[in-house]
Amino acid sequence: MKFAVYGNTFQHKKSIHIQTLLRTLRNSEAEIYIDPEFYEYLTHELRMNFTPDGLISPDKCQADMAISLGGDGTFLKAASQVGRQGIPIVGINTGRLGFLADISPEDIESTFEHILTGDYQVAERRVLHLTTESPNGQSLRGYPYALNEVAILKRDSSSMISIHTSINGQPLTTYQADGLIVATPTGSTAYSLSVGGPIMVPQSGVLTLTPVAPHSLNVRPIVVRDDWEITFDIESRSHNFLVALDGRSESCREGMRLTLRRADYDIKIVQRTDSSFFKTLREKMMWGADTRKNR
Repeated sequence: MKFAVYGNTFQHKKSIHIQTLLRTLRNSEAEIYIDPEFYEYLTHELRMNFTPDGLISPDKCQADMAISLGGDGTFLKAASQVGRQGIPIVGINTGRLGFLADISPEDIESTFEHILTGDYQVAERRVLHLTTESPNGQSLRGYPYALNEVAILKRDSSSMISIHTSINGQPLTTYQADGLIVATPTGSTAYSLSVGGPIMVPQSGVLTLTPVAPHSLNVRPIVVRDDWEITFDIESRSHNFLVALDGRSESCREGMRLTLRRADYDIKIVQRTDSSFFKTLREKMMWGADTRKNR
């Protein structure tokens, strides 16, 4: 098999996990292609003596499977590189919580034993596509797709912004708030959850719109179908605002209309056959755990 490896470049103390992964892949006679930025980190920062079969091309990745070694941020980077090509991604968590990268470093060897024998499952996750219209021709400079969420946030001012929101051409409401998060089920356990959004099962086919610090307490999160079109027109006292797609933020000028649709592709995530969303919730969020036992 051919593997494309992406990694976190800020975890010097966890280099042992990198060595375990590369050794496991070499022992299985797999072909290893490495993200150029990660390879620079391995050879110059960690002083590792390793020669891959090649570096990953920024335009096209020739691999059967991608590997993300880090946290969910590293996974999202890998998804932005290979997701449209339909390459499944396996996430090894060397970060903190890790909902997307949910394989522990201690399970690297056993996980790839299962993968190399075909004993795994692939889950598909919905992706959001953001497009823009602007009278001055301004458009998004970065990657316009998001696996977790799209957030519209205030910038350069302590004042709230007004987000005029419509669904399928019908007005929903005007959010007066510090921002608004539109999250997929995959992203429902990320930023949206931290501001009071609901947890959604990955296969539910919905999105949640969750306001950030709304001016009115009766404005609550709402769940809508993911094949509906959502448009936003933003007003701001500073005449600008931020748009963040999976944490990649850009400054935008007032007057730009944002349109959010379901993307024409899904992200494929490699999971062990015994993997379960509810099991992950129990383990990562300690559902059902009685903290009084530790007192």
